[in-house]
Amino acid sequence: MQGHSPPGSRSDRSFLTVLVLIGSLYFLLVLGFLLADAAFVTPTQILKAFHSPEIRYSIRLSFISCTVTMILSVWIGIPVGYVMARYKFPGKSVLDSVIDIPIVLPPLVVGLSLLLLFQSPLGRLAQRFVPVTYEIPAVILAQFSVACAFAIRTLRMAFEQIHPRREQVALTLGCNRRQAFWRVLLPEARGGILTAASLAWARSLGEFGPVLVFAGATRMRTEVLPTTVFLELSVGNLEGAVAVSLIMVGAAIAVLLLIRGFGFDPNLKHLR
Repeated sequence: MQGHSPPGSRSDRSFLTVLVLIGSLYFLLVLGFLLADAAFVTPTQILKAFHSPEIRYSIRLSFISCTVTMILSVWIGIPVGYVMARYKFPGKSVLDSVIDIPIVLPPLVVGLSLLLLFQSPLGRLAQRFVPVTYEIPAVILAQFSVACAFAIRTLRMAFEQIHPRREQVALTLGCNRRQAFWRVLLPEARGGILTAASLAWARSLGEFGPVLVFAGATRMRTEVLPTTVFLELSVGNLEGAVAVSLIMVGAAIAVLLLIRGFGFDPNLKHLR
């Protein structure tokens, strides 16, 4: 047809070259700051960070709190994601917007809102039984408030990409709705569930603002890896802050490799 360049023409190559150059800017930015971190500290300084009792405590608390947050996020995300994917009901758009609020709010606002919630009469009543503010439960709640929103979004996408006909077939074969959910839908969505769990864990690991405001940054008490970076910077220990940052980078890369190595695509293409 007239007016169209043949495949592989010079104009096509120029167009693709421009796209690659533009895309490379962000890739080089990310690669650049990772290399800058790695070049700033020596392996000896990283090992020294591991030998610090405070940093070892923050590593342990981070991994425990992130794991608890991941379990809670998936536990809440599965039913909410399923309902949002399968049913229409009054107020669905409002609920959908509320779920997104922790994602779009500034992190410090999330932490401040949690702090105010637990200073309300209802929150004070709850804290008579379980201390929350500036304690370890506050770390988990701060992480969960944001990570769960990502888990719900991921699981909703997973359920939406599973054709409802599979459940309908199970219902015609004698299953009730609960049996179809457990025996058909959940096994089909296992990739999405594992992806949601991994993303919730990784998101929890990097949560700083809500944790700082709601749980504080008390050493050997509510200190997690992001607050360790903040505390090390506050005393002028730039090498220690970078060493802890590299520990977090390593954990994040490990999670991404886990997702891709086992075929869990964050875009959920494997569920189509």
